[in-house]
Amino acid sequence: MPHIALVTLVVRDYDEAIAFYTGSLGFDLVEDTDRGDGSRWVVVRPPGGEGALLLARAADDAQRGRVGAQTGGRVGFFLHTDDFARDHARMLAAGVRFLEEPRHEPYGSVAVFEDLYGNRWDLLQPARQGVSAK
Repeated sequence: MPHIALVTLVVRDYDEAIAFYTGSLGFDLVEDTDRGDGSRWVVVRPPGGEGALLLARAADDAQRGRVGAQTGGRVGFFLHTDDFARDHARMLAAGVRFLEEPRHEPYGSVAVFEDLYGNRWDLLQPARQGVSAK
């Protein structure tokens, strides 16, 4: 069955991006391979997740200008959780910057946060079908 396996996220620096995604967000480092030309193949993903991020260091001025602005200021990434309160508290303690207080929508519990570059993400615990969100 077709599925999206990787999404490229342009970053300023490999090591600072790895530290944020594995430390602050709790992602797993799946691969970090030196490609021999100063670039690396760096893949991170949430524990137990199928989709992953390819962290690609900006290689020129045009790419550097896109770091943190890949989706034009819109939420472009959606991190699902099975325990919103736990993950929200852990992320706050790790210094993740949330742009709003948690809110409860018909589709689930959600709050927008920024990664270390300013890309916007939703932390989202989807509502269970047949159960209304409170």
